[in-house]
Amino acid sequence: MERVLLTSESVTEGHPDKVCDQISDAVLDEVLRQDVKGRVACETFITVGLVIVGGEITTECYVDLAPLVRDLLANIGYTNHRYGFDGATCAILNAIGRQSPDIAQGVDRGGAGDQGLMIGYACTETPELMPLPIMLSHKLTRRLTEVRKQGILPYLGPDGKSQVTVEYVDGNPSRIVNVVLSSQHTEEILDSSGHQITSDARHEIIENVAKAVLPDKMLDERTRYYVNPTGKFVIGGPQSDTGMTGRKLIVDTYGGLAPHGGGAFSGKDPSKVDRSATYFARYIAKNVVAAGLAERLQVNLAYVIGEPDPASVSIDDFGTAKIEPRKLADIINSEFDFRPRAIIEKLDLLRPIYRKTAAYGHFGRTEPEFTWEKLDAVDALKQKAGV
Repeated sequence: MERVLLTSESVTEGHPDKVCDQISDAVLDEVLRQDVKGRVACETFITVGLVIVGGEITTECYVDLAPLVRDLLANIGYTNHRYGFDGATCAILNAIGRQSPDIAQGVDRGGAGDQGLMIGYACTETPELMPLPIMLSHKLTRRLTEVRKQGILPYLGPDGKSQVTVEYVDGNPSRIVNVVLSSQHTEEILDSSGHQITSDARHEIIENVAKAVLPDKMLDERTRYYVNPTGKFVIGGPQSDTGMTGRKLIVDTYGGLAPHGGGAFSGKDPSKVDRSATYFARYIAKNVVAAGLAERLQVNLAYVIGEPDPASVSIDDFGTAKIEPRKLADIINSEFDFRPRAIIEKLDLLRPIYRKTAAYGHFGRTEPEFTWEKLDAVDALKQKAGV
């Protein structure tokens, strides 16, 4: 039997990079709420006591940036100096300019907002048709946030991370090998040395976070739990680490178990194919796998800035296709319209839906805003494939 260990990580909504993703997407949402024709490429930087919001935005509406940012930070939980950052008192710098008209003239005629490679992926490992390690990692970070906000573990802070290592046997997930939980916390759970959290706190976190969401059948006596492996995590958030938009690309997608095209998502309106075409590639891959035409599928798209038609469309079924791969490729090319305007219309992307995407992954979600997760092309694909 072939045994392979595969690992993915996730971060909580209070991680500095994810705070920046959420701010950038909150700005995008506010523009789209008022002006669906707005063009947004918003970047955020955060550090001790300071938030800088920059980028290029062209719109007829007005976004009151400071209260938008402060409300978001409060919602995340940065409301107290004990967490090293207070959204009510931090400085907020607006460094937003306008989009270049050189780009706009290409996009206005229906062309792609940038060049690049976009990748979508799906597999049969989970009900969400996503790789198992990234889905488990997201469940852990979501749970870290839940137990903090619900007061179950009130000593936890907003910043946190998870990591899960899964053993695969002959290509199938078999067991969870390692679980890592790193979460910011107050000093009240430190032992007498002041350098380690208490064994009671460690046990509470394992029971209320890890064992509350991980499948029992994949845990055994050999599974190892690492809780705040350095010993403590009192200083966290922007106080301990700067954050920037777009620095958690692998967390946003497939946890490293599929390639990433390179472009970040957050803060970009759907004219940017970095975002919209990647969502569409996932939509295609998921529907093909759900239709039973392959057990795994990777869809690769590439665009030229200003041009509506993709420069290339290719697929990789990893030898799992149930029909001849060339036929599968032909079906995909005939069934789907890859032009940016068609993608935006198909997935209904000109809505203020993006802040939700900025934490806990852009794929494998069940919320109604995530239209690229719908399985409404399954029947048509089956019919064309003759299955």
